[in-house]
Amino acid sequence: MKNARNTLQKIFLMALPLVGCTTIPTSLRDRRLATYNPKIIASDFEYDPMQTPIASQYKSELSRDKSVTGASLIEDGLSAFVIRAAFARMATKTIDLQTYIYSNDFSSHVLIGELKKAADRGVKIRILIDDYGTRSDIADVILLNQHPNIEVKIFNAVRHRSRILYYPEILFDFNRLNSRMHNKLFIIDNVAMITGGRNVASDYFIPETSSNFSDTDVLFLGAVPRDATESFNQYWAHHLAVPASVIPKAVSKRAMQKLENKFNKIQETSAKNARKYNTIISWAIREFKMKNFDFCWGHGQFIADPPEKVEMPKEKKEKYTGEIITTLNKLWHDTKHNIYISAAYLVPGDGGMNAVHHSKKNGVDITIITNSLASTNATTVYGKWEKYRSELINAGVNVYEFMSAAENTRDKLYDRDKSRFSIMHSKTIVFDDKISWIGSFNLDPRSAYYNTENVVIFECPEFAKKLRDMIMHDTKTSWHVTINNGETTWTGQKKNDCEPCIYNYDPDTTIFRRILKTISKIIPEKFV
Repeated sequence: MKNARNTLQKIFLMALPLVGCTTIPTSLRDRRLATYNPKIIASDFEYDPMQTPIASQYKSELSRDKSVTGASLIEDGLSAFVIRAAFARMATKTIDLQTYIYSNDFSSHVLIGELKKAADRGVKIRILIDDYGTRSDIADVILLNQHPNIEVKIFNAVRHRSRILYYPEILFDFNRLNSRMHNKLFIIDNVAMITGGRNVASDYFIPETSSNFSDTDVLFLGAVPRDATESFNQYWAHHLAVPASVIPKAVSKRAMQKLENKFNKIQETSAKNARKYNTIISWAIREFKMKNFDFCWGHGQFIADPPEKVEMPKEKKEKYTGEIITTLNKLWHDTKHNIYISAAYLVPGDGGMNAVHHSKKNGVDITIITNSLASTNATTVYGKWEKYRSELINAGVNVYEFMSAAENTRDKLYDRDKSRFSIMHSKTIVFDDKISWIGSFNLDPRSAYYNTENVVIFECPEFAKKLRDMIMHDTKTSWHVTINNGETTWTGQKKNDCEPCIYNYDPDTTIFRRILKTISKIIPEKFV
């Protein structure tokens, strides 16, 4: 195996002259970045978040206790987009955006257009994107780095920018590049923050393609956003966060002009829609200022993996137990009555199964909803989930799998028939109807051992019940999976059917997809 790897590496190196050898620094320690000077510095954050217009709207609630946090549940994609845009317009000091995926599509361009307008007003903006999630050099967002008030950084970058060499490099530097910055934060004026499962792409906001991610975000106001900013600062200062200016396209004035033209074209060709859009954003801002946002007040804890997790040796990663896992284990152990889980990618592993059996032994009621084979975009993960599903059901867990159907979306303002299928993408848990868990963390080995993640643990019974009700609402358009006489059965009510549908095989799937699922089971669990 070692000889084969060496041979492949020689072929890889010999091929470099044939495709060109455009390389970039992947670390701030690279001597090519010795003269790098950040545009946005510590003094830009020397302001009191409580004196910003955003905080002033809820001054009475926030001034009672410096540790208090308000939380407002964001259930649908349209609301998630509108609230991001509205807070970008309300920002007066700083905006920090940390995301795994940025896609070059309509919604993403509108959102970065809002960020640019904020920067034009003098708001200091930092954008941190995982390189794998940008699909290498194609993301227009890196062009914003040319703005004097915007700084863009790429985290955990691939050195070779040629598309031919992109994936071979991942193969030869697999330990580092297989780990991804999966964190998702949108922090405004260090006092408001949105986090959850959504990346920056139309599929997460306003479906324009054949798929729709049904996801969950939460808007936090108060103490938790300040803690999130500290985590963002750690990633921003880490040596693997390199300035976007190292990427050739990022400094192209011509490419920036093309992006400006895209912004202008959206305004010119969609004037009527633009007016409607601005009306909606203005309405959201007005609702916030009139204190009509549905905030629940409590105390939260922000937790994120350290950026150093990406660089850990393979052996250390596979035994990693960070603060997220430790906190999850404690919450699970302390739960006395019920647990509700909405998890897009669920592979509990032996540790998770031991926790489930411990809870069931103590009389804890557990409900799980995850993707079905028809709705998932990760067949290999589903293949591993299936390994544990029967054991969970036999232990007394209520198991549901999300239907792949347009009616599953929570968005109300677009034609559902245009969405071919829905993918559940939430990562939420409710413990004992009082503690909520929201963030980017999937309950699978990749999140536990390889990717960096962030979560918020929020203690507030009122909010926990809202999140629980949302999870239970999703079970109504999901398959209830049971085992009858040793046979797995899917039962569910489809939109246009009068009677419940019952299947003894994965519903709404082809034989080829089921075969692919079976084949995927040979992949080691730690690699899914």
